[in-house]
Amino acid sequence: MEALRWLGGYIKKYTFIIILAAVLTLIHVTVIFISPYMSGFIVDDVIVNGKYALLGKYLTILLASVAVKEITWYIRQNLMEHVSQSVIKNLRCDLYEKLQRLDFKFFVETRTGDLMSRMTGDMDAVRLVMASTMANLFQMICLGAIGLATMFLASPILGLSLLAIVPFIGVFAFKYSRVSKPQFLKVREVLSRLNSVVQENISGNRAVKAFSREQFEIDKFEKVNNEYRTEQLENVAIWNKYVPLIDFAAAMTNVIFIFVGGALAIAGKISIGQFTMMNGILWCIVSPMQMIGGFANQIQQFVASSVKMRTLLDTEPAIKNEKVTVDHVKLKGKVTFKNVIFSYDDERVLKYVNFVANPGDTIGIIGPTGSGKSSLVNLISRFYDPDNGAVYIDDINVKNIDVTTIRQNVSMAMQDIFLFSDTIEANIAYGVPDATHEDVVRVAKAADAHEFIIKMPEGYDTIVGERGVGLSGGQKQRIALARALLKDPAILILDDTTSAVDMETEYSIQETLKKSYSNKTTFIIAHRISSVKNADLILVLSKGRVIEWGTHDVLLSKKGYYYEVYENQFGDFNNAPDFEIDNYYEDEQFLERQVYRNGKK
Repeated sequence: MEALRWLGGYIKKYTFIIILAAVLTLIHVTVIFISPYMSGFIVDDVIVNGKYALLGKYLTILLASVAVKEITWYIRQNLMEHVSQSVIKNLRCDLYEKLQRLDFKFFVETRTGDLMSRMTGDMDAVRLVMASTMANLFQMICLGAIGLATMFLASPILGLSLLAIVPFIGVFAFKYSRVSKPQFLKVREVLSRLNSVVQENISGNRAVKAFSREQFEIDKFEKVNNEYRTEQLENVAIWNKYVPLIDFAAAMTNVIFIFVGGALAIAGKISIGQFTMMNGILWCIVSPMQMIGGFANQIQQFVASSVKMRTLLDTEPAIKNEKVTVDHVKLKGKVTFKNVIFSYDDERVLKYVNFVANPGDTIGIIGPTGSGKSSLVNLISRFYDPDNGAVYIDDINVKNIDVTTIRQNVSMAMQDIFLFSDTIEANIAYGVPDATHEDVVRVAKAADAHEFIIKMPEGYDTIVGERGVGLSGGQKQRIALARALLKDPAILILDDTTSAVDMETEYSIQETLKKSYSNKTTFIIAHRISSVKNADLILVLSKGRVIEWGTHDVLLSKKGYYYEVYENQFGDFNNAPDFEIDNYYEDEQFLERQVYRNGKK
């Protein structure tokens, strides 16, 4: 079975412990048979034949066997729990490490609740099969095998009679296993959706309450919750169809034993003591048969969970280090786009983008929402790769630069700001964990965040809520900017970083960046012209195309789209009318005509 082979890769380092547990299980099983044997001897020797002197000996052996049985079981359980917890720890680390190495596209296409299910519920199914199912299954197989062998030795007729039940149980167990596997996969899938609904509702609780959508969310949860209930009931229906048949077949062994064993005892083929002994051993045969349904259930849950985890572990990131020629170096910060085309799925987002940004340049990227601004800078950090064309840093194709090296030299204050449930200082120092307090204060001042931070109850030690709950949008933006500045990158990307601050604060931040961080290649994404008017090069995007370029003055002199927005819409492209692009060439020769700097070819 593929799932067990996969699990074997994790447990092979614990082979010695597992062998030891198996030996203890064999001892445990062997000792279990002492009790019915002693019962048989007591009946024949003590009760029937009156050898009362042997009673003490038999009772001592009985007590010793009980002690050995309990001690071996205790040690075995602890050993298997140790193995299961160690394997789960390693598996959880592998899954988490895989998540860290996967790219943006994966997280866009995968539900958070699904990932959480793999790290929790699916993980528990794997732990259960190692800590309990495998050990108990091995024990039950040994019990059944030794029990049947003992019956055969005592009475071949009785052994064959009991063995006749086994094929029926095997057929029922096989059918149950085959039908239950796809059902468990359905259950895990619906559980993932259920977790996603809960996770999204908790994360978005402010939006829910702001729009009074509590009842809508309750109804949405109820719908998925009902789906989960339906799938679980279907799972129960499958159980009820096959497991009672297995239990019935197992119970028939008692009937067979009474009739056949009783007839043999009456006929004098076996003694009363032997009948008593075999009656005690009968449990060792019946119990494994009755537990087959439960084992099949647990194993299929494990298989269903392992499918989801193996799928995650086998997922390869779209962004890989291939043909790397540059690694662990400090980049200068020159950025070149040559004929770049980029699509999300089948939707083309960027079309033939070309420009050059030299070290120390400030590049303004402006345009309405959905024009491709964020997509453009995501290509610089190599969160995605272009479909055609190439992005270069220091005249080296980013595909030939180690991904970690790129991201160590590029710092982003992202549009979607994420702050961790930690102190303000820890959030600012996230990218440079060994930064001094003085360094944190310095960049906080540069981001115009210092004043509001020191007014907070604990200053820089103030704990912010999840995702920065408790801070205003402007405060979160300034903390994100400080975090980006502390990294001291060659390339600084500010994705709509000052949209939530007032004009005066924005101007103050721009002046500080100009004075203290002029040596960095800076990309400023904005909707407002005021945010980019002092840039060395402004790229005006519309529908994924660079429709105008140049400095603020050059763009105004062209009296085109940029000029109209500046004059009539207070410099905000989101309030500008739609812009139609005419006579736009999408061909290879376009590369030669559109590599610009400062508005010139």
